[in-house]
Amino acid sequence: MKKYFSLVKFSHTLFAMPFALVGYFIATTEKGEGLDWRLLGLVVLCMVFARSAAMAFNRWLDRDVDAANPRTQMREIPSGQISARAALGFVLVNCALFVATTYFINPICFWLSPVALAVVLGYSYTKRFTWLCHLVLGLGLGLAPVGAYLAVMGRFDWVPVLYGAAVLLWTGGFDVIYALQDEEFDQRQRLYSIPAAFGKKQALRLSEWMHLGTAALMVYAGRLLHANVPEANQLLWVGTAIFLLLLVYQHRLVKPEDLSKVNLAFFTTNGLASLLFGTLTILDLLL
Repeated sequence: MKKYFSLVKFSHTLFAMPFALVGYFIATTEKGEGLDWRLLGLVVLCMVFARSAAMAFNRWLDRDVDAANPRTQMREIPSGQISARAALGFVLVNCALFVATTYFINPICFWLSPVALAVVLGYSYTKRFTWLCHLVLGLGLGLAPVGAYLAVMGRFDWVPVLYGAAVLLWTGGFDVIYALQDEEFDQRQRLYSIPAAFGKKQALRLSEWMHLGTAALMVYAGRLLHANVPEANQLLWVGTAIFLLLLVYQHRLVKPEDLSKVNLAFFTTNGLASLLFGTLTILDLLL
């Protein structure tokens, strides 16, 4: 079990899960019928199954690439801890569990479940033909608040869509930072990424622009949320401010000539930003 948790980097669920819960609690607050714990559990399971399928599929598809990269040679599949066949079986099981779980939510989530899987699994191919792969990854995570809202309300709304777009740019921006480590390797292997296409300095600049877009979308979404739910106010903006300040902080950690703090910027800073924003926003909605 520990090997499979490591395969899918289960701790990285922290990135999108708080936004999914924000989408759920926004919808619950607007609906005004109180918490549906069964539905909340189903939303959380969908997040876990979809993300596990996506991450394991990425590891399965990239097993030869990972074996050739000194930074990733010790991952579970290239190192022989998990066989490629077992990893693919794990993907199929999680896909089936995801679709089955959506069946118990509502019809629109069930019928859209293959679309969601196509996005989160399809990302794994994109590094082979476009440097926009970072944004496709962001799109997969950006489905979290939209899907959770859809689970409760059975319809789309601008607030979760805006938060989803913010997650898209936020994820794309920090994935560019993470990809700085493999710039030379990607160029040798003819893989596509923003650092491989434009170099470290320009890649960091593009990441900054993505995170400026994140900031604009977060503020706009917050204003619309406050208009729809006037009670949500102080903690929402405190959470938004902390999230954006941590984005600024991660860009101060990484320089083109110094990548020693990439992991701190990638996991610790972004995980903390998402967790604090989600916690404070949900508390605001509940209180």
